[in-house]
Amino acid sequence: MFSISWPETTAFVILFAASTYLFWMRFGRVVRKIREAKNDPNYHVNPIGPRIGKFMWEVMLQGQVIKQRPLPGIAHALVFWGFCAFALVTINHFAQGFGLHVLSRDGFFGRIYFGLAALFAVAVAVSIAGLAFRRFLIRPVWLGKVSYESGLIAFLIFALMITYLLTFVPGLEQSHVLWWAHTLTLLVFLPLIPHTKHMHLILSPLTVFLERQGFSDIPPLVGDEDFGLDTGKDLTKLTALQVYSCVECGRCTEHCPANVTGKVLNPKQIALGVRGYLNDFGAGSEEPLIGAHISQEAVFQCTTCGSCEFQCPVGIQHLPIIVGLRRGAVNTGKWDDDYGNKLFLNLERNGNAMGFSTSDRDKFIQKQEFPIFDGSQEYCLWLGCMGSYDPQGREIISSFARVMRHLKVSFGVLRKERCTGDPARRLGNDLAFAQLAESNLETLKNSNVKKIVTICPHCVRTISKDWNEFGEAPAIEHHSEFMARYADQLP
Repeated sequence: MFSISWPETTAFVILFAASTYLFWMRFGRVVRKIREAKNDPNYHVNPIGPRIGKFMWEVMLQGQVIKQRPLPGIAHALVFWGFCAFALVTINHFAQGFGLHVLSRDGFFGRIYFGLAALFAVAVAVSIAGLAFRRFLIRPVWLGKVSYESGLIAFLIFALMITYLLTFVPGLEQSHVLWWAHTLTLLVFLPLIPHTKHMHLILSPLTVFLERQGFSDIPPLVGDEDFGLDTGKDLTKLTALQVYSCVECGRCTEHCPANVTGKVLNPKQIALGVRGYLNDFGAGSEEPLIGAHISQEAVFQCTTCGSCEFQCPVGIQHLPIIVGLRRGAVNTGKWDDDYGNKLFLNLERNGNAMGFSTSDRDKFIQKQEFPIFDGSQEYCLWLGCMGSYDPQGREIISSFARVMRHLKVSFGVLRKERCTGDPARRLGNDLAFAQLAESNLETLKNSNVKKIVTICPHCVRTISKDWNEFGEAPAIEHHSEFMARYADQLP
C-alpha cells in the first residue's frame, strides 16, 4: 500500500494549507460581495420540483451545454463527468498526504472504481486537448481575446489526467515522483479556481438551481424608492451570484441579434461589467453602475428577445439586469434620447407608439365594419398598435377578421384601446407602463371581456404576464394558435 514519509507529510500539510488559504482568500471575498447585496423581494424558491429537474438536466446531464454546441458540448460534459468520477480519487489522494487511506486499489471495489476513473481520465485528457485546440487555434470570435489563464487551466487538467494514468504503468504504482506531480498540480489548480472564470465550477450549479422561474421575466419594481439598477445598492444577491458564475463562453454574444448586426451590445460584457463593478466598488457603493464598466449605449441596444438567457449554460438571466439598468437610467433622468422621449410622449398623449391620432383607428374600424365589443361576443379582437395603424398590420387584422367570420366566431373590437405598454416596460419606463396597463385593464373589465385574440405576440406576452402586477387580465391567445385549432375548418 502506498505511503509517504513524515518529511513528505509535513511538506504536504504546509503546501495544502497554503493552497487552501489562497483559495479561500479570493473565494471568501466573492462570498462577501454576494452577501453584501440586497435580498430580492420578488424572489421565491418554491416550487422545488421544477428546480430539481432543471438542475439534473442542465448540471448533471449537461443538457444545455450539449444542446447548443454538440461537439464542444460533449467534450465539456466529459470533463465535468470526469471531475465527478474523480471526486473519490482526489479525496483518497489527499488522504494519503495526511497518512490516511480511504480506498485501496487492491480491493474489489477499488479495482473497479480506479479502473473506471482511468477510463474517464482518458476521455477528459482527449476532451480538454480538443477544447484547447478550439480555443487557441480555431478561436471563435465570440470567445474574445486569447485567455492564457484558460490555457494554464487546460494544461493543469491534462496533467492531472496523465499523472493519474501513469500510475497504471507497471513499476510506477508506488512512484513518489508521480504522487508529488499529481499533488502539486492539484494544489496549484485549487486556488486558481476562484481567481479565474473557473469560479463557475463552484457557483454555477447553485446559479442554475436558484435562477428565477420563467423565461425572460422582468421583476416588478417594489415600492416608491425602487428605481431599478442605478448604483451598487440596487444589486440583489441573485444578480451578484449570477455574474460571478459567468464562464465567458460567449454563447450569449454569439446569438445576440444586436451584436450580430454590429451593435455595441455584448451580453457577456454586461455580466462581466457588473462583476467588475462588484470587484471594484462592492454592492453597497453609490457609484453609478453605468459608466466605466457598462456602456449606456449597449444597454439601450438590447431587443429584449431573451436569446442570451436561452443560450446561457450556467443560468445567468441577462434581461432583468439589462432592463434594470434601463430603469435606473430612465427613472433618474440619466438617459436623454430624442427617440425614446418621443416614444414616451406618443404613448402618453396618443396611446400608441407611433404617435397617430386615435381617429385614424376609428376610421379603420368603420371601413372594415368591425363590430364594437359589447359583451355579447365570444372574443375581443385586440388590434394593438400595429393592427390599428401599420398598413401591413391592418392587412393581417382584416384577413384574420375574415377568417373569424368564415368560422362564424363572434368577435368585436374595443372602442378605446391603448398600447399595452410593452415598449415602455422594455425601455425601463415603468410609470408609463403602469398607466397604460391600468387604463386597459379598467376598459376590459368595464366591457366584460373574457377572451382576447390578437395578431401581436408582444401584446400576448404583456397582457398574459406583465399585467398580472395590476390585476387579472382576460385569457389571451395569438391568432396563429386560434387558427391552428380550426385548421380543419379552413378552406
